[in-house]
Amino acid sequence: MTSKRKVSNPLALAVLALLAERPMHPYEMAFTLRLRRKEESIKLNYGSLYTVVEALLREELVSVKEVVREGKRPERTIYQLTDAGAAEVHDWERELLAEPVKEYPQFMAGLALLPILSPADAAAALRERAAAVEQEAETLRTGLEALTEQESFPRVLLIESEYELVLRDAELAWVRELAAQLETGKLDGTRRSPGGEVTWTFTEELGTDRKARGADSTD
Repeated sequence: MTSKRKVSNPLALAVLALLAERPMHPYEMAFTLRLRRKEESIKLNYGSLYTVVEALLREELVSVKEVVREGKRPERTIYQLTDAGAAEVHDWERELLAEPVKEYPQFMAGLALLPILSPADAAAALRERAAAVEQEAETLRTGLEALTEQESFPRVLLIESEYELVLRDAELAWVRELAAQLETGKLDGTRRSPGGEVTWTFTEELGTDRKARGADSTD
């Protein structure tokens, strides 16, 4: 069962994971996350990073190890993981991997309300999406192939990008198939007229059911 965490921002998990490796200051945290391309899966900016570190410090999941100054540069605060932070990052990471969580992507909302559009219009919109998803997948695939050729990027540092690519490829195939069924009237709930126009049929059936129920209520 998913637990309620005091700091639940995914960036907080990333900070705890970095500090599990070694103590760092926020600038080094941001540099390391970008070097490992984690900004592709975890929203990252310096303002939110400092806010997250302050929240973790307040909850005693991290602590200040030391404050250093190099030459004329500003002071830098080095943070380290506490015992509570070490337990938190372990439990949190395991929870994310083990427990599916219901999410509400905007695309699913669009699919749920598909009959707002005509079958032809819906198919055209899906074709547009397929073109965009195909481009995203190819860009991701090219980037992955380039990085996997570098010894400094072991596969484990790219595993979330692999997962994203699998999802993109699966979505592309499914969206294309759905668009084709809408275009041909083969999708259950549609029909193709002799003139070639595809229309929704389930709305007519629902209307008939409503009339029948209305007639029954007056008997």
